[in-house]
Amino acid sequence: VKRLGIEIIPPCINRSEALFSVNDGMIAYALGGLKNVGSEAMRLFTDARINGGLFLDLIDVARRVDLRRVGKRPLEMLIRSGAFDQLDSNRKKVFESLDALVGYSSATHEEMNSSQGGLFGDAGEDLPAPRLPMPEDWLPIERLTEEHKAIGFYLSGHPLDDYMGALKRKNILTLHELEQKAQGGKIIAKIAGSVSGKQVRKSAKGNRFAFAQLTDPTGAYEVTIFSDVLEKFGDNFDIGKNVTLTVEANVDADQLKLLVRSAQPVDVSVQDAAAMGLKIFVSNEEAVKSIATRLSEISKDAPQRALGPVHLVLSHPELPGEVEIVLKNSYPLNPQIKGAIKHVDGVLEVMEF
Repeated sequence: VKRLGIEIIPPCINRSEALFSVNDGMIAYALGGLKNVGSEAMRLFTDARINGGLFLDLIDVARRVDLRRVGKRPLEMLIRSGAFDQLDSNRKKVFESLDALVGYSSATHEEMNSSQGGLFGDAGEDLPAPRLPMPEDWLPIERLTEEHKAIGFYLSGHPLDDYMGALKRKNILTLHELEQKAQGGKIIAKIAGSVSGKQVRKSAKGNRFAFAQLTDPTGAYEVTIFSDVLEKFGDNFDIGKNVTLTVEANVDADQLKLLVRSAQPVDVSVQDAAAMGLKIFVSNEEAVKSIATRLSEISKDAPQRALGPVHLVLSHPELPGEVEIVLKNSYPLNPQIKGAIKHVDGVLEVMEF
């Protein structure tokens, strides 16, 4: 879909229909298209939208839709997919609030049904809303892992997004770059990917070999792994692992063929990459405090890692413009740290330099 230039609107409780639909040339992902989610249950949400307008917050959803009828498993998949992000972007909070929301919804609808709509037509609205937990959100890689469970692929991002700078410094190609280079003939190159599938087979001689499916931010591809490589590097191909491959690549009948020669975890591949620097754009003082805490923690946990500079760029209506502050110390930065800082509340953007 990406290669065809078609944009997908992520699952959204206020925008998506029960079935797939097209909106201004974009595909709106269906609520009923998620794993273990039925379209009939999702019509409870779309019907409520038709009758009462867009949902305002999580409590509004619980009041207007009987969440017990939807079911806990489908609700978990909706949360994992990001369908409630418009109402609350902290997916871990919504996930941990599920029991409280379902209980409140059940009590509200029981009260409404017992009133039979007579003089007590607004019954249920006076029930006190539950207090919801306030945990820190899942880390970016955790969000993507949970999202993959619900959708079957990565939609809002990719596990390698925060690694791209380090991979480039190590001359590790993207799929798109490898495809371009392989047009000129057989080459040996390195490529990174997140494993999405693996099938192990036996040859006529009884030797084990495998096919593995991987993705990177530019596309999806398949590799062949012969028995000697599979025996030595097979543990790197468990589903969900991020791996760097040395491959023999060639194009045959317009089809990219990839044969694995070696493999190692992405984190190992980039651990000796040149030091990275981070420019962090923030909008409030609390974000600065959170960043300072995280930087202090990583300095204690990984003092041996290559150090890099950190610049804070403050953006606030009361300031005449952006104010850039260069922190005095350097820090042991890596792609995981970059991803964690991106997810701090009040951080607008994180740029690598």
